[in-house]
Amino acid sequence: MIIFDKTERGRTEIATRGQTVAPRLRTLLLLVDGKTSSDELLRKVAGLGLGQEHLEELLQAGLIQASGDDGAAAVSTAATATTAAVPAAAPAPQAAAAPAKSIAPAAPIPLEQILPPGQTQFEAIYHFYNDTIKSMIGLRGYGLQLKVERASSVEDFRELRQAYLEAVLKAKGEEIARSLRGRLDQLLYLGERPPL
Repeated sequence: MIIFDKTERGRTEIATRGQTVAPRLRTLLLLVDGKTSSDELLRKVAGLGLGQEHLEELLQAGLIQASGDDGAAAVSTAATATTAAVPAAAPAPQAAAAPAKSIAPAAPIPLEQILPPGQTQFEAIYHFYNDTIKSMIGLRGYGLQLKVERASSVEDFRELRQAYLEAVLKAKGEEIARSLRGRLDQLLYLGERPPL
């Protein structure tokens, strides 16, 4: 079992809200606390489409580290094996001008990076709401979960956005609510500009 903790650089990233970490990865970074096992962390963020490779990305960026000597050795071995097995990614082509309605001012995010493979927008939002309500809000989110079950369109999900964000803010605080809002807005609006 590997337990990760934030490095000094990771703590600075969270404290200063720097722009070096993507919103989805920021949620994972926020949850790294030096007490929770990597398996438990990955269960908590499964609804965000995050997996082992994202933990390794934070590790390679120097934002997290394994707690204890055994964990560091295991992670070092795993990271070396992963690096050797995975060829380097080709650089992403430069986008021309970003459309007026992009999520990020720099360039639009491709749909395949927003939607999990094989899921429609409706299914992705449904899973996001269910997984994060369960892991972030717990039993207090029961009423919200019922509303998710009754939703029959993306528009219904958009109407739940504010109540969901307020419940997460109350349960987990501003940083996690902000991070989840970024991921939720990507799913709800797929490249359109979300409401403020």
